[in-house]
Amino acid sequence: MSISETRLAQIASRFAELEARLASGTLEGPDFVAASRDYAELEPVAKAASEVASMRGELASLSAITDPDPDMRAMAEEEIERIRDELPEAEHRLAITMLPRDSADSRPAMLEIRGGTGGDEAALFAADLYRMYEKYAAEQGWRIELISANVSDIGGFKEVVANIQGNGVFAKLKYESGVHRVQRVPVTESGGRIHTSAATVAVLPEPDEVDVQIDDADVKIDIYRASGAGGQHVNTTDSAVRLTHLPTGLVVIQQDQRSQHKNKAKAMQVLRTRLYDLRRAESQGAEAEARKAMVGSGDRSERIRTYNFPQGRVTDHRINLTLHRLPEILEGTGLGELIDALIAEDQAKRLAALGE
Repeated sequence: MSISETRLAQIASRFAELEARLASGTLEGPDFVAASRDYAELEPVAKAASEVASMRGELASLSAITDPDPDMRAMAEEEIERIRDELPEAEHRLAITMLPRDSADSRPAMLEIRGGTGGDEAALFAADLYRMYEKYAAEQGWRIELISANVSDIGGFKEVVANIQGNGVFAKLKYESGVHRVQRVPVTESGGRIHTSAATVAVLPEPDEVDVQIDDADVKIDIYRASGAGGQHVNTTDSAVRLTHLPTGLVVIQQDQRSQHKNKAKAMQVLRTRLYDLRRAESQGAEAEARKAMVGSGDRSERIRTYNFPQGRVTDHRINLTLHRLPEILEGTGLGELIDALIAEDQAKRLAALGE
């Protein structure tokens, strides 16, 4: 994918314009926020474009040298060869920064993990996955907040929901949506037999309140007494909240907090995120076939990864990548290698699609 000189000039001009507007001090409120967001998104593109423009200009200057001194010509030819070797990689980096971006990439995310087939063992695996993302988030400098947890009798999670705040959270974690499978000897298994269990992960971009307006008349609110082993602070007061969004039928239950007000606020946060995800899915319906070819399709029914304990390996089935680093991956430190490989594969497929 070759980028024209005209396009390079347009990128530089637009970036300079944004810099000038932000430096002018005349922007306020929503205008300043919008310009700052545009600047942040364009900055890596402008930097890569500047590098390409500089290398192309240097190449043209060196190629025009007609110095009769053989030593000078030899030095120029050596430099020309170096730039010609490095320029394709610089142009490739620029092409990647110019790929169409998911508008939700910069957003925080809602992480939902549910134990699937496998009963108690699936719930324990769901807890392992949650700890893996918790540690990966800490490594990235993100902040993770537990919203709700339905704890199993032996300490796993039947379901856990958390909010993750930070820079580019959804851009990286969106590749984690799908069915994760584990093969290991459960702690409850006395015969030493390997069992296969599964947990489902959903990563949803979290909207701002202005992105999803919820009419009070569209939400039925039920208040009741929290019960069961699932809540962190299950108590005897009527503080549990169930929200039903009447137009869509979406139901959110929140009972982890002692305060009815806090439970309602968290339930609304979850409802807003699920509605935003629903609208994104509807708007992307026309692109569904194209998205199937991409790594980050977000299909939560797809089996995406297997964690095999006896062999100490993790296999991502979408890119046929196997790493014999299971302990490091579950500790979060090795998860980045998988995510980076998924991002690179997705970028390669989208670049190839543009060139068709």
